[in-house]
Amino acid sequence: QVQLVESGGGLVQAGGSLRLSCAASGRTFSPYAMGWFRQAPGKEREFVGTITWRGGNTNYADSVKGRFTISRDNAKNMVYLQMNSLKTEDTAVYYCAARTRVGVSIYDYWGQGTQVTVSS
Repeated sequence: QVQLVESGGGLVQAGGSLRLSCAASGRTFSPYAMGWFRQAPGKEREFVGTITWRGGNTNYADSVKGRFTISRDNAKNMVYLQMNSLKTEDTAVYYCAARTRVGVSIYDYWGQGTQVTVSS
């Protein structure tokens, strides 16, 4: 069983930065990819970005491209989301998720989420 725990959320002014962390635990943690998602009040959950576990290849939603960066530390089973130039519309609960199967675009494990609030 895999457990994911996010941290690092908080309140920040527009234009500021935050770094979210996601700690993964499990007997053998070796996902295909890790993703970050977010859900704002009254909106559906949306994709933020993803990183492959082995190659470190990243992909981002257009709304965050150039501002957000995903990285990982395989030795520590950690994934990070560096968020720069934050906007009020980035306010949401942010979730990390693990995708375990190649060729199946389903994220099998999810964290509990961390709140990010960007004030104007």
